[in-house]
Amino acid sequence: MIKDALWIGIGDANISLCPEFSRKFSLNKEKEIKHAELSVTALGVYEASINGCRVGNFVLAPGCTSYKKRLQYETYDVTEMLLRGENKISILVGAGWYRGRISAAYGKTHSFPAAVISELTVEYGDGEIFTQVTDESWRAGESRILASDIYDGETYDASFDDACLSPSYPAKLLDSEYADFASETLVPHEGEYVTEHERIKPCAYFITPKGERVVDFGQNLAGYVEISVNARLGDKIEFTHAETLDGEGNFYRDNYRGAEAKATYICRDGNQTYKPHFTFYGFRYIKLLSCPKDVNPLECFTAVAIYSDMKRTGYFSCGNEKVNRLYENTLWSQRSNFIDIPTDCPQRDERMGWTGDAQVFASSAAYNYDVFKFFRKWLRDLRAEQRENGAVTEIVPNFWNLAGSSAAWGDAAAIIPWKMYLAYGDESILDENFQSVKKWVDFITNDTKDPYLWTCCASEKRVWGKHYGDWLALDAPAGSYKGATDDDFIASVFYCVSVRLLTEYGHVLGRDVSEYEELAKKIRDTFVSRFSPVTEMEHVLALYFDMTDDAAGVAAALNEMIKNDGYKLNTGFVGTPYLLYALSENGYAETAYSLLLREEYPSWLYEVNHGATTIWEHWDGINDEGNFWSADMNSFNHYAYGSVIGWLYEVAAGIAADKENPGFSRPTIKPCPDKRLGHAAARLETQYGTICSEWTYTADGSVKYKISVPTDAVIIICGERHEVSAGEYEFSSRENFV
Repeated sequence: MIKDALWIGIGDANISLCPEFSRKFSLNKEKEIKHAELSVTALGVYEASINGCRVGNFVLAPGCTSYKKRLQYETYDVTEMLLRGENKISILVGAGWYRGRISAAYGKTHSFPAAVISELTVEYGDGEIFTQVTDESWRAGESRILASDIYDGETYDASFDDACLSPSYPAKLLDSEYADFASETLVPHEGEYVTEHERIKPCAYFITPKGERVVDFGQNLAGYVEISVNARLGDKIEFTHAETLDGEGNFYRDNYRGAEAKATYICRDGNQTYKPHFTFYGFRYIKLLSCPKDVNPLECFTAVAIYSDMKRTGYFSCGNEKVNRLYENTLWSQRSNFIDIPTDCPQRDERMGWTGDAQVFASSAAYNYDVFKFFRKWLRDLRAEQRENGAVTEIVPNFWNLAGSSAAWGDAAAIIPWKMYLAYGDESILDENFQSVKKWVDFITNDTKDPYLWTCCASEKRVWGKHYGDWLALDAPAGSYKGATDDDFIASVFYCVSVRLLTEYGHVLGRDVSEYEELAKKIRDTFVSRFSPVTEMEHVLALYFDMTDDAAGVAAALNEMIKNDGYKLNTGFVGTPYLLYALSENGYAETAYSLLLREEYPSWLYEVNHGATTIWEHWDGINDEGNFWSADMNSFNHYAYGSVIGWLYEVAAGIAADKENPGFSRPTIKPCPDKRLGHAAARLETQYGTICSEWTYTADGSVKYKISVPTDAVIIICGERHEVSAGEYEFSSRENFV
């Protein structure tokens, strides 16, 4: 922990944006070093080293938080790194989320100085304690990182030897007012460390029609390129990043908007390896702007994926290779956008923790990986950003200082903790967020124009309206990003959803929520009397969230709408996650599969057919003619539409969490096969053991099922219920009637 250290900053204005703080110290040569810990954090991002060796493997430490109230610090075991006698500790500090362009709304610009705080505690074998803390005895000097920004990339000059670097100066103690503020926000590290994962060599190096030298890694990802070369002093390797090529095969990066996303490395003599320290890029391709002719990118470059170090828990495969590719694309978009916070995209000048995107994807995320720790930490930032009146900000951390609270976005406060409870069965996530959900519900109650609905109020007007609606739905009016579904309809549905969830929290935690149970009933009754579904999206929400007294009629109408429209997808970010569920849960699983398997635009498999390796932000990010939907908002690495993967686990394979048995303590397995898929297999690792569900169509048209459960379970095959104990089971049926 950090208790005696002081915040130190730069004492000289000429020191670079990414300074290095250092301190030499001596340990008793005669004494055994029993145990040593280093606790450290920075205003910015940092890399610490002891005696020239990096401490830990945390990329972009200390991570991203709502810095006004929360700043994580890390504690590392450094026992094996210390020497008896002379030692040196160094801490390199970059801008990161705290001081970089991404956080300009906080007033932290490039001119704002870096700062660091650390405390080294050494226990000798005889019990004596030695400490070395940051104070005015430390030095601050220039580093070889000449520029570094999350949006714009990094410039590193390895040609500087120690003699070329500016002299170090005494570190400066932070002004007491600011130092006190920074210390009050310190919290022990809560999330998953961001670490390096897959390493991918290029699959191609080519010259575009415009004469550009381009390297293709074959996979869209978030991370950076590692360079390993034998070079000469002063050689420069410089490149920029892109997700895709244009219709003529040229390098395309207009969709990065204002993010330069450039890497520049100036070489020293001899063999050397470099990778960026304090930035990351979203990319599949790089374009060489400068590179020695004898450097072969196919041999010298490696793409390194970085993301939060989550445990993989879910696996799915089936007989349709395009669906398998869709599944893999979703995994890659989750990895790319789970870099300490759940972001919308990893490439352009945004990379924000949009609450709506996280909300719709949370269930799918929890099948693919163990995300409990990841979301718990981010939800603490959500609560830190929640305003006094209960409004939940649209992005967390709220780097842009957005003022609005949109339906389905703000409802992340209620929905995500509940999804984590269902997936992992840990009541603490509900306890931590109960008051936040209550404040959110009360905010809506006070914000609405009409009692028992959430209808547009005059407060907190925004240039694009009060809500985001069904964002990017294809039924949007010309010139709008919002689908045609009425804002009040969507908002009132999610108002009811959050109130219902608040009552569920109360039931689990043993708290009196009778007032809100009555409120939920009144909202539903008022909604049913006020609204009738019109758009496809409205039918979906009414069915999935039980906001209609005529489920059979609404489901039949939805089914006919989809069939008559040729099984085209029209829903956006809010409607799409629930679309297949609304169909399959109401007797139209065949239609749900038809939507899943459609390959023409608009569909999930359309982008697969166009070579996607991650999930697109738009159904038509690239059209059949090779043209782009837009330049200003057209990410090719957005996980929101990947929420369909939850349906594959829960409905196709039949492995679904439920509130009666949270965390899969007594799972119900109810597969829903379709002949067009041929076969499907899913595996989910839970705290109780591994659940497996597999089905295969045989030559005679029957379906064979293989199901394995680690605990007592319920298996439902063609409507027939089987109460089973832990073990492996096989079933057979001629048809599947679910």
